[in-house]
Amino acid sequence: MDDVVKLVRKVYADRVVFHNGDHALAPGVDLLMIGGHTRGLQAVRVATQRGRVVLASDASHYYENFEQGRPFPIVYNVADMLEGHKRVVAEADSPQHVIPGHDPQVLRRYPNWAGDKAGIACLHLPPVQNG
Repeated sequence: MDDVVKLVRKVYADRVVFHNGDHALAPGVDLLMIGGHTRGLQAVRVATQRGRVVLASDASHYYENFEQGRPFPIVYNVADMLEGHKRVVAEADSPQHVIPGHDPQVLRRYPNWAGDKAGIACLHLPPVQNG
């Protein structure tokens, strides 16, 4: 809850920038307008040593959402969500470069950060398995 309060304070102090649509944040880091789950939903594409990885966020909660075309049941617009599944795959170097927002499989598919105790996956490295 404290994080939300801090963010709201920064909004009112004009220290937060909102982006509507696609936007290049920095070299190799892009926001992608996806929509679907919520209105205005964005994903993030990051250039890594293994290629362009898309952090799908809520555009695809789980691998099965984009791999099998199964929309998440809480959705603003189903058609936009299904188009979003196609877009996150198209914007990544391959389907193995798409990282769903909530799937525990991510921590099993990717190597852990050295010494990690919190569950940090190394998404810049190739998956150790495809699930």
